[in-house]
Amino acid sequence: MQRREFITLLACMAAWPLSVRAQQKAGTPVIGFLTLRSSVDSPLLVTALRQGLRETGYVEGKNLTIKYQWAEGRYDRLPALVADLVASKVDLIVTGSGNATALAAKAATSTIPIVFETGADPVEANLVASFARPGGNLTGANILVAGLNPKRLELLSKLVPEADVIALLVNPNYSGVEAIMREVQEAARLKGVQLHILKAATQNEIDAAFATFTQLRPGALVVANDPVFSTRREQIVALASRQGVPTIYPFREFAMAGGLISYGPSLSAVYHLLGTYAGKILAGANPAELPVQRPTALDLVINLKTAKELGLTVPPSLLATADEVIE
Repeated sequence: MQRREFITLLACMAAWPLSVRAQQKAGTPVIGFLTLRSSVDSPLLVTALRQGLRETGYVEGKNLTIKYQWAEGRYDRLPALVADLVASKVDLIVTGSGNATALAAKAATSTIPIVFETGADPVEANLVASFARPGGNLTGANILVAGLNPKRLELLSKLVPEADVIALLVNPNYSGVEAIMREVQEAARLKGVQLHILKAATQNEIDAAFATFTQLRPGALVVANDPVFSTRREQIVALASRQGVPTIYPFREFAMAGGLISYGPSLSAVYHLLGTYAGKILAGANPAELPVQRPTALDLVINLKTAKELGLTVPPSLLATADEVIE
């Protein structure tokens, strides 16, 4: 190879990444997906996200690239993960797992559109100006979680009416933990049952919380909504089974993993909405003018196989109201 040809080749190689990025920007948009979950526990949600995108004309691997960032239950990783997405010059960021991810994304960029999923009021959290007109670079879905934990306690009491001692598992790092504890304490007081609050944020702390069951002897357990618990759902379901404690969970995924009963928002419906919103924005819609949606679908899922293993008979009235029964 001649020296001139060699220099030309080096110049082309050096310019290649910039050329690829330019083509990618012009022809193949890139979405950053930021979540506190792990890739192992999120396939159903990613499928729903992709379906929403597909319905708006965007197919991953064909005319769309998705860059996934998994915090795996660690809140402290969020700033670095979103900073990487911003540095990669993604066209849009989708955040899952509640307020923490949305706030981390908002702190990192005021120009890249952000489509979020959050359980707390996004106006109170200063994510958007209003539901109807978000007004900035963020919009998304606000799922219903307020008041659901007392309802879970009520459903669990119907399933295990003899339980006079109930435990509540919460993550002390979750932004809404104080409200969750207050509302469940009040619900327990009104029902006349004793409530023990257990706090855990890591794998070892979850193990330690369940180890206290031999002393507390709760008749049932409520697992509060939290992204970290979703990441650790296999561990939590296995521990509840080992302890033989009837447990109600916040999302359908837990019941599918062998949990007794779950009651909460349809996350698949929420992530489908995030996908459609992301597709609309990629096609030219302004996030400032896309209203924050409040999906109201709630799933009650009962795992009859687990009920049988626990020696429980599910009341017909409870079965009649279930959205899904796993046999």
